[in-house]
Parts: sequence; C-alpha cells; structure tokens
Amino acid sequence: MLPEITVTELAEKLKSEERFILLDVRELAELNHAKIEDTRLEVAPLSRLASGGPGALPESVKAQELPVYIICHHGSRSMQVTVWLAQQEFKNVFNVRGGIDEYARKVDSSVGMY
Repeated sequence: MLPEITVTELAEKLKSEERFILLDVRELAELNHAKIEDTRLEVAPLSRLASGGPGALPESVKAQELPVYIICHHGSRSMQVTVWLAQQEFKNVFNVRGGIDEYARKVDSSVGMY
C-alpha cells in the first residue's frame, strides 16, 4: 500500500511548526502557474530525477532525517517518485494524493491552478 496523505492533512502540517520536506516533482515551468510558498519546499523535477537518479535529489531528502511529502500536479508523478524512493530504501516518504490541483481546489486557491 502506497503511503499517502490528503491535501487537507498537508494543509494542517503546513500550518504547524513540524519539520518535514515538501518535495515538488513538477517541471520548473509548472511552478510559475501554481506553487505552495513554504520554507520546507524543495523542488526536484521528475525529468531531473529520471536522468540523475538518487544523486539528483536535494541534499535534505538524501539525508533521510525528515518525513518527505511528495507533490505534483494531480498526484501521478508524485506517486511514481514515492514508489521509487521506497524501492531505494527511503523511509517516511508520502504521496500527496490529488496534487497541487486538489490542494488549490480544496484548501487554498491562491496557490494557483492550471
């Protein structure tokens, strides 16, 4: 079973002081249309991960010290990355079900939609 959180659960975590990483795996151009502004945000486009493997991950993710919540547009790419990281023996990785699109629809429309 794929470890997941809902966009509502993510919103609660973003309001907290909890230490975690929000890993956005969308392409850089997509960030111009919709983005969650938070100091815990790291960006690693799927295309970069596909070509660079684990070495293309941000250092904060490679350290495996904090939970990682992985987000994309609708949840498909983030699901792929969550499965891939789990196969690489990463612990505490979670797909954000529905992606930033669902986050904008259900939680905060100010992040943008496309």
